[in-house]
Amino acid sequence: MKAKLTEKDERSLHESLNGSMWKVVLSVGIPLALYQGLSILSTILDTMMAAHISEESVSAAAYLSQINAILSAVGGGLAVGAGVQISRAYGEGSFLLVRKRVSSLHALCLGAGLLIPALILPFARDFLRLAGTPEKLIDVGAQYFVVEMFDMVVKFLNNVYIAVERARGDSRRIMLLNFMVIGVKLSLTALFVYGIRGGLTMIAVASLISQLSLLAFGIRHSLRADEAFSFSREAVAMDRRTVMPMITQSVPVIAEKALFAFGKTVVNAMCVIYGDTMAGALGVSNNLGGITTNPQNGYQEGAAAIISQNYGAGKYRRVLEAFFATAVVNVILGAVISSLELWRLNQLAGLFDSGSESFRQMIMSVYRYEALGAVPLGINAAVLALLYGLGETRLTLALNFARVFVFRIPVFWFLQNHTGLGQASVGAVMLISNVSSGAAAAIVAAAVIARFIAVHKITANTT
Repeated sequence: MKAKLTEKDERSLHESLNGSMWKVVLSVGIPLALYQGLSILSTILDTMMAAHISEESVSAAAYLSQINAILSAVGGGLAVGAGVQISRAYGEGSFLLVRKRVSSLHALCLGAGLLIPALILPFARDFLRLAGTPEKLIDVGAQYFVVEMFDMVVKFLNNVYIAVERARGDSRRIMLLNFMVIGVKLSLTALFVYGIRGGLTMIAVASLISQLSLLAFGIRHSLRADEAFSFSREAVAMDRRTVMPMITQSVPVIAEKALFAFGKTVVNAMCVIYGDTMAGALGVSNNLGGITTNPQNGYQEGAAAIISQNYGAGKYRRVLEAFFATAVVNVILGAVISSLELWRLNQLAGLFDSGSESFRQMIMSVYRYEALGAVPLGINAAVLALLYGLGETRLTLALNFARVFVFRIPVFWFLQNHTGLGQASVGAVMLISNVSSGAAAAIVAAAVIARFIAVHKITANTT
């Protein structure tokens, strides 16, 4: 079995390890930021189309998407944690190990993706009740949830393909593929909602078809003989050296993503005291926030791969350069985009209000607070990139756990029960948790960087 690099992969690795770090961060990060930005744009347009159906459809989609995110955490966590280990082996020059990890990751995600729906789909409505979903939203969204489960299986495999492309530094391909997926998804959603006047379930069907188009492309490009980043059945290896670093690094990420999504469902349930549509208003606010945070997360993903590659190659000073460049970019993005959104908030909220003035005011009351946390979240994203790249996923788990279960849920309970803020507490808790998360991440980063400098004896002359 062979595992060779293409000329493009060789150039990408050389640039990552030796080129100007600002150029590397921007060249890798810009396509991923656009990819993430387009993803949230797709979500926002989905929400607008759901709003065309009814307010309840908006709330059902917002509520059920968080439940789906809990289940999707397994595939997403494996893709993130294993992707970092693939990047590290790439930086080390261990290309046969790269191919073994790529192939084994495909096998792991396929198995997990098939097992979860098999256990849950026979009891879908009972599962939604167990998750605290209001009965009215179950009636609206139960079939939507079932289709989303099939969509999740396909996304498990697509996440692996995207993670592999990110690990090799081919962020441009990720961006172009996302253009394709979004084009298919939005075209079909518009057809189903406006053309044949379908319900919420048809939005999920459009998503499933678009993900299948990406899967077909991924399969085609993952079966190239001899390439280090291609899949080979013979390369699937469940030995300790191949799989254990991926699993060890992925488990905290899986727990982190699942707990974060679960925490958001708890917050949605706590919103019900302000009416069934408040969860929808919070979901819309989160989507508006995603216009800022998703591009920041794109730079986070790109920087994590860059950091991991340079760490694997022993380029320790470049690890810190990548972190600081990412932090600067993310802070600027947070300040500029959130300011523009606040400037046009009335018009933005009006896109989702289904003609309801009270719903529009709900959205605006939440996002006015949430937008103020954009800069701290940019810092948080840069810190997470550093921690993922160094393999410190237990710390990322701790930070994301604190963000929801220390800084959000207990604070929300306090605001609801011991203040007179009323509906405004929904927005206030988003501001408090986001600012607190940024501050906690900065403290953790300071400690990790100090230890990293000491362990690797980094000085002004260190490469």
